[in-house]
Amino acid sequence: MFQRVILIVLDACGVGEMPDAADYGDAGAATLPHVAEACGGLSMPHSARLGLGNIVPIAGLGATARPRACYGKMAEKSPGKDSTSGHWEIGGIILPQPFPVYPDGFPRELVEEFEHRAGIKTIGNIAASGTEIIEQLGHEHVKTGHIILYTSADSVFQLAAHEKVIPNERLYEICGVARELLTGEHAVGRVIARPFIGAPGKFTRTTGRRDFSLKPPDDTYLDRLTAAGITTVGIGKIGDLFAGQGLARTVKAENNRDVILRIIDEMKLLDRGVIMANLVDFDMLWGHRNDAVSFGHGLEDFDRQLIMILGELQDDDLLVITADHGCDPTQLHSTDHSREYVPLLVYNHRIYPGIDLGTRESFADIAATVADIFGLDATFPGRSFFGDIQTAAETTVILDDEND
Repeated sequence: MFQRVILIVLDACGVGEMPDAADYGDAGAATLPHVAEACGGLSMPHSARLGLGNIVPIAGLGATARPRACYGKMAEKSPGKDSTSGHWEIGGIILPQPFPVYPDGFPRELVEEFEHRAGIKTIGNIAASGTEIIEQLGHEHVKTGHIILYTSADSVFQLAAHEKVIPNERLYEICGVARELLTGEHAVGRVIARPFIGAPGKFTRTTGRRDFSLKPPDDTYLDRLTAAGITTVGIGKIGDLFAGQGLARTVKAENNRDVILRIIDEMKLLDRGVIMANLVDFDMLWGHRNDAVSFGHGLEDFDRQLIMILGELQDDDLLVITADHGCDPTQLHSTDHSREYVPLLVYNHRIYPGIDLGTRESFADIAATVADIFGLDATFPGRSFFGDIQTAAETTVILDDEND
């Protein structure tokens, strides 16, 4: 029925607090609805026609009487609200416990061991915003050559360095050392290289960011597809989040717009398989910086480019649009991810439109669905919605026959 799945993850685009959000300090979080309110409504006509406004009320979109896509929302079963755990759960892995976090900084003995192995001294070792930390410690870093170490409410070991002080290749090498060290009780979800340029008061982070994630502890649908000889392509930071595992091809991209263009390129090349892409700007540039207005502009820009993807879809393509967590930029007490439901839009012009897929219990429902679509000999913890859209497609074909 479907030969290709195009899966787009709108990083950080949650649609409302989960029941346990208060346990994470995220009571009341609702990224897309709050961004829309802050912008006085959003203009996203293509997403609206698919049914984005049918999932939750979003100012400017509204619910449409006849959504073109099937729609719903998904809860995260894994504890936490990290990009890695979110993507892994989409891939079919539900974690039994959250990744470790370090709100008071990393243990001194761990930092000393890292410094010894990497051959470099650190400054910082605090939880902080990435833009704030380079303004706070950038001058000292440039003067001493010591690398800036920081974390956040997420499970991350972040290393920032000026490109003229520590070239990117050396920064990546240092991050690789950290990744090898951070195992067992200190197995953080990601080590992140954060290069920047400029002078004091004008430091700017560059596009040289690189994530060094843990390897998934079990097979994801990407691994099972690869084992079955079915091509998998990761675009944007997908390769980093899965540590390259299960991907036949990894395609780098600089920003959201570039990701969309790379998706279209790959759609022209791939005959059968899965394209999985992440649009990181919502999270990295706007969510973590509490910039709701730019977040809204980014959503509208995505919607304008979405029409290009819809125009490339073939009869046997399935488009899936979702997210990995929230990052509500209107929650001014925090710049971190938020524990939220994520949207689910599933579209093919041959399936019966407007099916409410409901509130799914796990992101892993996507993995289970992909396994069904490609007939994989694999069982994932999610509940497939393939039967729902398959029945819809068969109904549509019957209706088309009757019309003929």
